[in-house]
Amino acid sequence: MNQVSEMLWHRLTGLMPGELKQSELGWLFSPHRHLSLLARRRAGLIVNRVRLFAFLFAVLTPLWSIIDFVVFPFPLWSQLAAMRFVASAAFASLLVYYRSNGDLFNAYRAMALLFAIPTVFYVASHTLLTHYQLTGMSAAIGAGYAFLPFVLLGGLAIFPLAIAESFVVASPILICQAVSGYLRWAAMDWPAFTGAFWLLVLITGVAALAGICQLAFMIALVRQAIRDPLTNAFSRSSGMEILDLHFTMAQRSNAPFALAFLDLDHFKRINDGYGHEAGDQALITMTEQVSRHMRHGDVLARWGGEEFLLIMPGTGIEQARTAIERLRSSGFGQRPEGGPVTASIGIAERRADHVGDWKRLVELADQRMYAAKQGGRDRVVCGVPEPEPGPVVASGQHTPAPAANPALA
Repeated sequence: MNQVSEMLWHRLTGLMPGELKQSELGWLFSPHRHLSLLARRRAGLIVNRVRLFAFLFAVLTPLWSIIDFVVFPFPLWSQLAAMRFVASAAFASLLVYYRSNGDLFNAYRAMALLFAIPTVFYVASHTLLTHYQLTGMSAAIGAGYAFLPFVLLGGLAIFPLAIAESFVVASPILICQAVSGYLRWAAMDWPAFTGAFWLLVLITGVAALAGICQLAFMIALVRQAIRDPLTNAFSRSSGMEILDLHFTMAQRSNAPFALAFLDLDHFKRINDGYGHEAGDQALITMTEQVSRHMRHGDVLARWGGEEFLLIMPGTGIEQARTAIERLRSSGFGQRPEGGPVTASIGIAERRADHVGDWKRLVELADQRMYAAKQGGRDRVVCGVPEPEPGPVVASGQHTPAPAANPALA
């Protein structure tokens, strides 16, 4: 299995050089392991393209009635025109009232509505046309209605979808086509039907390939946008987006939510004494150490310079303290002059600190980090720092820390 995965990976990297990492290969098949930020951006993009598709159909669907009026008898034209009016109104409603909320299931719902409207129109119009004996130009235009499924499946190509998602979206259309053939079993032109169905499957495959290529490109772009280029931790802007998302979820379910603000001690001495390359290496090593030992589900963001924010969803104050002590015991790397890299850390938690806004939670963790620096560095503060020296975990009610002092860096 590993050999097959390696072979597939090398084939894909040859087709899409520089776009994907090997750990992201599975993201092309299923969306379940996508990052929350990728899911939100993809959801927004899908809904926007659904609305674009809906706009085109809302405009073009009624315009085709002009051609129907020229070639079809009036009773058939009037019924088709009524169907087109209803379909156009449905597309217009989708365009006007549907908006993205960053939820992927909301985007799936938009796609389902987009594809359901023309599918229902196709079934209804196809059933109606079978009751009329059309000849000449009328028969040619009537046959054009049978191409609607091809248009729908070709439209899949504009969406950045994983393989599983493309299959789920395309399946109802393929099933409807197969059922329509079954209902006309006795009078079916089987060679023509088989060729048309095979063409539908082929278009589905090409559209799915276009979708996963879009998805691969989007994964690469989002990775570059949300990661700090030096440390590969999340950037500050993406960290703020993650904070907003998880804090809102914690508020809705009244769940715990903790933050740890980490600032490396005496980092300026490394830059001044050994150069910025040594400082960069210290940051990289620290990030690798934290990423290797932090819990699954926690998120590390570089907040600025040597400051990092560890976001811990579903974590109470005591759990956060325990997790941070475990990180400290594993170490943050070695200083160029010898000795371990240490950090001053402040912890804040939504429920324990009665905070109603994630920005205030960050401020509180930041203030406690400065309290840790003033208390002697290399320590964790969950509240008011203890007076005795040494690495301790303080507790108690919060009091605002003094303003930042450059000497504490």
